[in-house]
Amino acid sequence: MSTQAAAPQVALPQTALEVPIPPKAASDSAANSTSSEAATISRFRTRWGADLAVHEGNPDFVLSLARGLRVIEAFDSRPEGLSIADIARATELSRAAVRRLLITLELLGYIEATGRKYRLRHRVLHLGMSYLSSSSLAAVSQPTVQRITEELDESSSVCVLDGDEVLCVAGAVRRGLMSLDVTTGSRLPVHCTAAGRVLLAALPEDQLQAHLERIELKAVTAKTIVSREVLARDIRRVREQGFSVIDEELEAGIRAIAVPIVSKQGHTAASLGVGALASRVSLDELQTRFLPVLRDQSRAIGQFVS
Repeated sequence: MSTQAAAPQVALPQTALEVPIPPKAASDSAANSTSSEAATISRFRTRWGADLAVHEGNPDFVLSLARGLRVIEAFDSRPEGLSIADIARATELSRAAVRRLLITLELLGYIEATGRKYRLRHRVLHLGMSYLSSSSLAAVSQPTVQRITEELDESSSVCVLDGDEVLCVAGAVRRGLMSLDVTTGSRLPVHCTAAGRVLLAALPEDQLQAHLERIELKAVTAKTIVSREVLARDIRRVREQGFSVIDEELEAGIRAIAVPIVSKQGHTAASLGVGALASRVSLDELQTRFLPVLRDQSRAIGQFVS
């Protein structure tokens, strides 16, 4: 039996137990760093979408709010409703995240569940009406487009640029003649509409180039311009002449003309345009009869827009 006392157990600091790891080769370290960085960006873009990726790391950006709005936007043009899987695919969110957001929106009265499908409720209209009631552009434009439609006997609208689309904030439709929807809240492609080209023409050159590189130039009709070079030339021509004419690029048999609405501060706030059947209105008539009316009314609207 040993007469030596047992050595006391001494708790060593964690750092004393760490063994230095030999550094990796510089090339391996750089490769791993690049791979890790790319993976992080890839995960972010996959999860939130490329347009939200620019906000990564911004402490003031509320990602949960962005998620909820994305879920609401996913219901656009889907009156039959959407399942959790549908929304997850549309928003690039996980099904678990979508489920929690749907529960929240349902409790707030914005969404209702019917079996496995979810649909928007009328409470969502409060969000849109808040904009329409607080926007001087929308408030002033609606009676104006009504007068234009009555005077020219054709559908008219006021649109703003919203991402890669144009959003109609005021519209008046001549019923029975056009299938094209220019009612308030409707959306149209930016590249093949007179309104879109007027709004693109108002952008600084660097922003215009960014738009042209990003947007998908889909051939909606046989006449749709799908060449970025040709489209860029047409937009610059619109910038010089102050109006845009589209001939059956958005819908066969439909022509349109649009002019910018310039605010009191001198920037293009929106576009004012008219669409007509090609069988009723010639290209010359668009410029000789329609263009003067649009220019007069756009100046009148611009006086009330900041």
